[in-house]
Amino acid sequence: MTCRHEPCAFSLSSPVHSRRSVIAALASAAIFAAGPAVAAGEASADDTRFMRLALDEAKKGDLPFGALIVRDGEILARGHNLGRTNGDPTAHGEIVAIRRCLADHGSAALTGSTLYTSGEPCAMCMGAIIWCHVGRLVFAASVEQLATRLHQIMISSAEIAARESFSPIAITGGVLADEAMQLFANISIK
Repeated sequence: MTCRHEPCAFSLSSPVHSRRSVIAALASAAIFAAGPAVAAGEASADDTRFMRLALDEAKKGDLPFGALIVRDGEILARGHNLGRTNGDPTAHGEIVAIRRCLADHGSAALTGSTLYTSGEPCAMCMGAIIWCHVGRLVFAASVEQLATRLHQIMISSAEIAARESFSPIAITGGVLADEAMQLFANISIK
């Protein structure tokens, strides 16, 4: 790296870091590196049941992305992909479900809820999920699996979640992934 400032030697105007700030930075780096893990195969009976409903919702979409928002065992909202139908590239199943939940229940209902989705959320959807303080994400097909059928931004939900520190989220992936991928069998937008 080339220094563009003269003089380059240490001076009193250079920042001096306290031991506390260095320790805090190292601890933050360790937490960032660990990030949220994606649990595979830890699906409960409820996860399977709600994922089947998300897959049913996906069948209604112009692409097979469907989502449910669940809190305390109650479905608060459903959504499926309407991007092509509405001419709105932001109308992904997760975003549609979030908008419906906000309209019907307000933002407090999203805090700590669980979002089920037929495909691992894209960067846009994962950002919205985090900003809404959803407490748990459960997805079927991973970004890597979806990329075999459609264009994907190759960033996992866990990678995005690892870069935020204000809204912890648990992530479970691979729930009914094979069934979800069957919905994408005849789709290829590569």
